[in-house]
Amino acid sequence: MRKRKGKGNGRLLPACLVPFLLICMLLSSCGQSECTVNFDRNDGTGDNIPSQTVPSGSAVTAPSDPVRDGFIFLGWFQDLGLTRAWDMEKDKVRSDMTLYAGWERDTGDSVTYPGGDQDFSALTSPEKQEAAYSYQAYFRPAMDGADQPYVGDPMPFYEDGVYYIYYLKDKGDSRNHSIYLATTTDFVNYTEYDDVVLESTPGAQDDWIGTGSVVKVGEKYYLFYTGHTDGPMEFKEKVMAAVGDSPLAFTKLADWALTPPEELGQKRDFRDPQAYYDPETGEITLTVTAAQDGVARILKFTLSSDLQTAVYDGIIFTDPTGEFWNLECSDTFRIGDTWYITYSGQDDTLWFASSDTPYGPYGGAKRVDGKLFYAAKHVDDGKNAYMVGWARRSEVMSSTVGVTGWAGNLAVQKIVQKDDGDLVLAPVDAVVDGFSDRRALSVEETRVFVEGGEEGCTYTDAFTCYESFLLTGEFRYQGEGAFGLSFDFNGDPAFNKFIAIDPAANKLQLWFNEGGTLITETAANLQPGRPYSFTYVQEGSVGIFYIDGVASLTVRLYGAGGKPVQLFAENNSVLFTSLRQYTKLLS
Repeated sequence: MRKRKGKGNGRLLPACLVPFLLICMLLSSCGQSECTVNFDRNDGTGDNIPSQTVPSGSAVTAPSDPVRDGFIFLGWFQDLGLTRAWDMEKDKVRSDMTLYAGWERDTGDSVTYPGGDQDFSALTSPEKQEAAYSYQAYFRPAMDGADQPYVGDPMPFYEDGVYYIYYLKDKGDSRNHSIYLATTTDFVNYTEYDDVVLESTPGAQDDWIGTGSVVKVGEKYYLFYTGHTDGPMEFKEKVMAAVGDSPLAFTKLADWALTPPEELGQKRDFRDPQAYYDPETGEITLTVTAAQDGVARILKFTLSSDLQTAVYDGIIFTDPTGEFWNLECSDTFRIGDTWYITYSGQDDTLWFASSDTPYGPYGGAKRVDGKLFYAAKHVDDGKNAYMVGWARRSEVMSSTVGVTGWAGNLAVQKIVQKDDGDLVLAPVDAVVDGFSDRRALSVEETRVFVEGGEEGCTYTDAFTCYESFLLTGEFRYQGEGAFGLSFDFNGDPAFNKFIAIDPAANKLQLWFNEGGTLITETAANLQPGRPYSFTYVQEGSVGIFYIDGVASLTVRLYGAGGKPVQLFAENNSVLFTSLRQYTKLLS
């Protein structure tokens, strides 16, 4: 809003008063003839460095350099944006002021320029780019002729250093979501098995196969799964089983099935068995998702190790929101002294609730990640626990209105238990470690101050969207507006895709169309002025953004290959520091 200019009286000051008034103005700028200089460590700790009182027009005495673990001290700056360095020898103090410490994360590496990056200049459409990508950590099944298959509903199992990832294969040579297998020892390199592990049977109870799990009992391996039919059978869904002498091959148990208990009052919704074996009792615990009275539940059964008896133990969890008709792909596990139950809400996100005992009662449920990380189940190798899910895809890759396709790429994230018992996801160590080639940024400095007004977004070039890359850095903000990463889609900023942090909403979000179309979001409670570190991993069109220790968000970004990645801010002032980009060249 413009201020109206006032009119003066037209009288001039006597010449003898001018020098006197100038002296008074200089003295008053510091409150008499001395000025106070404060030193802000700028590391979020709030620790104090003694302030100094110095005569106006003199230099300040440099305090001892502050120390911050894992960081290099860059010197003192006149602004939080670290755009105006203070020279302790030359600069003079003219008013009360605060100097801010500048920091750079000590990554112990330097910029290199590896060759061999794929040239995307001729790949003019998102579909052509996607076809050219070589996925590794975000596993995607090999092409089947002209058809691209995808991973649906992973069923992880761990034994002797190998993670067996069974999954419902969508498209390709898979009939009605038959079960296929990929194995890995590090969640970076996968071995894909061409042969089907368990195939759906035309016209039978398992005309379609649904999610299940593998459990080892003695020397045998049981694969429990969902048998779904749209045929004339009495039960539209049953829990079925197969047995094998190894985790690589199974034979269906034709005479064994588990049906919904009568008290559920329905015969359609009974699925996603998750099995656990207790060698001390010789029993198998089976959790199954189902509905009763139109409300989503999770049930518990106890089976004998030979599957000859099955006892229904009742409901262990009920959807606390009342929003979902099924709590898909449920799982229970223990970290420390706390037990967790996880599930995916229909067309929603991964949820968790905790308990002091293995099967409840559970406390309030909370979301983890966004709805593009779906159907995740836990696997534990004795050292770390992981959530294994799939990253949702688009049926139409050029779409700017949604990411809604079923199945996608495999996505694995490490489970971290916070001090308050809540769960947060983090990148897999081996995935991060694979990005060893540090690239030059699109800016000269590794720190960027972005200040955006209310009228629209301010953009600053920072990175390039390679086929596979890792971004790390820190940020701190002062306002309430959104900020983050902006990905070019087609050269028109109106179609930019944002990974945005929205402090006012306490959200981490994926937007299309320059913030016009919300795709997915997750909770991220942050505080202004506090430093936060971030990690972003992208391979092909799949990415996961982490505010370290706070939140994760899985994204799908078609059409961004070979194009700029900018930092943006709207109605906010944001300082990004310690910016790094790393590339892993795929073989």
